[in-house]
Amino acid sequence: MVAYKWTVLSNTTLGALLASLDGTIVLISLPVIFQGLGVDPFLPSSFPLLIWMLLGYGVVTGTLLVSMGRLSDMWGRARMYNFGFAIFSAGSVALFLTPSSGDAGAWELIGFRLVQAVGASFLFANSAALITDAFPPSERGKAIGVNQVAFLGGSIVGLITGGVLASIPDLHFGPFVLPTWRIIFLVSVPVGVFGTIWAYARLRETSVRSRHQKIDLLGNVTFAVGLTLLLVSTTYGLLPYGGSAMGWGNPWVWGGFLTGAALLLLFLRIETRVPDPMFRLQFFRVRAFSAGVSSSFLGSVARGGMMLLLVLWFQGIWLPLHGYSFAETPFWAGVMMAPMMVGFIVAGPISGWISDRKGARVISTVGMALGSATFFALAFLPSDFAYWQMAVIIFLQGCGMGMFASPNAASVMNSVPAENRGAASGMLATLQNIGQQTSMALFFTILVLGLSTGLSVSVSGALAGAHVGPPDQGILTTIVSSDPTGALFGAFLGENPMTGILAHASTVPGWQALPLSTQSTLTAPHFFATAIAGAFSSAMSEAFMFAGLVTALSAVISAFRGERYVWGETTTTGSGASERKAAEQGPQVGGLFRGAGSWMRRFR
Repeated sequence: MVAYKWTVLSNTTLGALLASLDGTIVLISLPVIFQGLGVDPFLPSSFPLLIWMLLGYGVVTGTLLVSMGRLSDMWGRARMYNFGFAIFSAGSVALFLTPSSGDAGAWELIGFRLVQAVGASFLFANSAALITDAFPPSERGKAIGVNQVAFLGGSIVGLITGGVLASIPDLHFGPFVLPTWRIIFLVSVPVGVFGTIWAYARLRETSVRSRHQKIDLLGNVTFAVGLTLLLVSTTYGLLPYGGSAMGWGNPWVWGGFLTGAALLLLFLRIETRVPDPMFRLQFFRVRAFSAGVSSSFLGSVARGGMMLLLVLWFQGIWLPLHGYSFAETPFWAGVMMAPMMVGFIVAGPISGWISDRKGARVISTVGMALGSATFFALAFLPSDFAYWQMAVIIFLQGCGMGMFASPNAASVMNSVPAENRGAASGMLATLQNIGQQTSMALFFTILVLGLSTGLSVSVSGALAGAHVGPPDQGILTTIVSSDPTGALFGAFLGENPMTGILAHASTVPGWQALPLSTQSTLTAPHFFATAIAGAFSSAMSEAFMFAGLVTALSAVISAFRGERYVWGETTTTGSGASERKAAEQGPQVGGLFRGAGSWMRRFR
């Protein structure tokens, strides 16, 4: 059994690393993928491709995690974990072999990534549960800490790996050519196949399963459809609609949003009525569980869009301003994100080891507070910063993430019965994924709204500095400022849209031909970054201030989680026993509201 627990930890760590890595590897290598497929990122038809390439993976995992965790409690966690590894590997192979190009090829990539996401949902839902089954309570924090380093650290590794692979030229083998964009997807194929074989060969069922459990079919359907509608509506709210830069005025977006919200309210009602619910709401009456998942959700809302913001900042602004070509920016953006990974690797396992002995409350709360401070520091950092300043801040951000993640996950998993660990793991991972998707949508919205109000001044000043006079200055300013989404995507994709903007401007009445020297200045790699830097910096500051406030709230909730609590190890008196009794009884009529009241009264 001693050797087996390390087998579980190593395999689940590999699965968590691979699944989270594939969630972000595309984020930084999208320029190479779009170029390799022959997709023009500035065509309106490309906007849905970009959004779904970024968010589709998270939409599927966020929707399926609870269902997969519940099924694993019923049918076996090792079995369902193995099945997920096989699906993930099949999706990886399909991505590498994508047959088409152009928009058709991009949609095929999106479809295969959704297949990957189905497999990843099995991996995410079962990793913490398998570890909790294999390790005693005195070692769970340390073990889950290692797994959480892989889970959250994998997203940072994905950025670095994507940046490195994006810099590799196409490989030629005689008459055969292996394009760079296929190399990016190839990296997960051998690891996925190896992990699948290893999982089937070595993992075994050790979980405690309740007999005669039934599938909560109505709950599964209302949750999956409701959450899908919410996430898809949020995704399409980021796309231009009519004459607006965003789609929040689209009636279909609001229709889907309201329908999804109604279905989720119905889902909560169903879960209080069925004998074997997929989402065990009574666990929210256990303080360690409720505070843990709530603070984790808010932390994900704050951090989920951070990777996007930092990639935008490095790839679209800072690196071009410092003389890097657009072809180099994916690689260097990945490299410059490394201090965050180092901080997370340093703090994650150590904090888990400490929480095994002292509990999660103090160290998790300090980690969230540190994360909040780093967000505020980022908000006041100038757009053209000294790199050492950024490196220190994101290193501390990584330390804060590591200090929170593993103790919090161990605290949540320790607070539920053994037979419900799959469901609890799925609930925790689901709220993390929903938080990340919500964060991406919120940060996109904040950035586009900020650019809408600041682009005119920023672009006009840059054009004046390039000696572009009226009326050309006014025409170019109007074109750029009227399309903040295009400016944002241009920065994100490391593209210089000035050639297309100049071609558009030449068709506007009153346009005067610019001297060749001025045209050369406007189409230089650094000019577009200079033109949008002011507006972009202001919008980024607003987004980071929002993230800092949300993280501070998460720290407050984390502080209310109580002392170290392990289900089944508390005494028969005191708050631990009363929480366990309430959770076993489940919510009565109005119980959720009474439970929330009693939960808060314990903090007084």
